[in-house]
Amino acid sequence: MSKTIKVALAGVGAFGIKHLDGIKNIDGVEVVSLIGREFAKTKEVADKYGIGHVTTDLADSLALPEVDAVILCTPTQMHASQSIACLKAGKHVQVEIPLADSWKDAEEVVRLAKEAGKVAMCGHTRRFNPSHQWVNKKIKAGEFNIQQMDVQTYFFRRTNMNALGQARSWTDHLLWHHAAHTVDLFAYQAGSSIVKANAVQGPIHPTLGIAMDMSIQLQAANGAICTLSLSFNNDGPLGTYFRYIGDTGTYLARYDDLYTGKEEQIDVSKVDVSMNGIELQDREFFAAIKEGREPNSSVAQVLPCYKVLHNLELQLNA
Repeated sequence: MSKTIKVALAGVGAFGIKHLDGIKNIDGVEVVSLIGREFAKTKEVADKYGIGHVTTDLADSLALPEVDAVILCTPTQMHASQSIACLKAGKHVQVEIPLADSWKDAEEVVRLAKEAGKVAMCGHTRRFNPSHQWVNKKIKAGEFNIQQMDVQTYFFRRTNMNALGQARSWTDHLLWHHAAHTVDLFAYQAGSSIVKANAVQGPIHPTLGIAMDMSIQLQAANGAICTLSLSFNNDGPLGTYFRYIGDTGTYLARYDDLYTGKEEQIDVSKVDVSMNGIELQDREFFAAIKEGREPNSSVAQVLPCYKVLHNLELQLNA
């Protein structure tokens, strides 16, 4: 596939903008359609990025014959149904994390992707951040083995706001959204499936209707363990911090940056062609389309993560 890949992007919130900024750096790709909840706001973003087609309905973009692929940066609750709609329309699809907020829906997306023969990928960005890629290369070279991952995912989100401080139209979720990053990354980096998973959660917020604090323990088949703490109550730096404790060292990953256990920064600028995890994720999506292959972080590859989340949800509800 040598022609320009024409893309429709749904969602003009914080992550939609991150994808638009990343795609600007990728040759042979053009965003031709932008879908958003509010037409005026969506048109404003489209004008800024030189996107010709603007709509508030994904179906309008799926009806465009020139659209090859869709990137979904929409509310969690829409991910599965919109992914299915894209695949049924014959489009390649990349859906932001999480793939779904139920096991049944996650399974259906994977089934349909196989049936449609299209590239279907989920935005498990941690697989692509240079910091985590550096650790992964060390593991694959046999120079480092994980004994424990200690992860903190912390936000201060007592009102329904997004990463840009704007009001959200949907409610975020510690288990199905934020824990998904770590559950998938742990199995991916350990190179071993998760065989044990436990969770406890704090009180349910009276208006948001979600747990604001959660603690998760995981064990992989090879014996490695993971401890994950999540909170929407933490009044401090936002984001996720990963501590890799291994047999030959300790590493701290903060998004695209990496440090030793003694806080000495490691240069990861040569790990890949960019230092931006979202851009690298998009590059993999478009490369898989052009090369007619399964991408890293395909919906099939990340499906086991959603089985673990499903089992944890059953445990919490019990």
